[in-house]
Amino acid sequence: MENTALQRALISGATSSVLSTVAMALVGKIQSGSAFAPTNAVSHYVHGNKAGYRDRFSLRYTVPGYLIHHASATFWSFVFERALGGVMDGKNPMAIAASSAATSAFAAFTDYKLTPRALQPGYEKRLSRNALGVVYVGFAIGLAIGAILTRKDQPLTPG
Repeated sequence: MENTALQRALISGATSSVLSTVAMALVGKIQSGSAFAPTNAVSHYVHGNKAGYRDRFSLRYTVPGYLIHHASATFWSFVFERALGGVMDGKNPMAIAASSAATSAFAAFTDYKLTPRALQPGYEKRLSRNALGVVYVGFAIGLAIGAILTRKDQPLTPG
């Protein structure tokens, strides 16, 4: 049975969310001394600007921040699968890598050039522009892993 775009997006949403959160934690620890600060900042949708100043793990800030980030990653994964799923169905590694990178770049462009500041992700309050790049690379790698996992039963097309 063939996976639908939604089924595939649930997998690539999980892999891209986890890997970009790991990237956020690593660069957050380096830049702000807190692995949780960038994820906490995402909860600004619920808790306002004070979320951007929370450094420790908490059920109040970290959990909603991660859940919001995960939902966003799943949304972008659905866009990824709907727009580029056919390109990736041959399991060509270059096509998957290019599709993942393009989706991540488009998500970053949308997040920071098309979205009003109040609706931006929030982790930019705790991370430099270069660190944001690391987060979006993690997101792209997660998309690629998800695309590969959801196509494991299909034959591989040489690069």
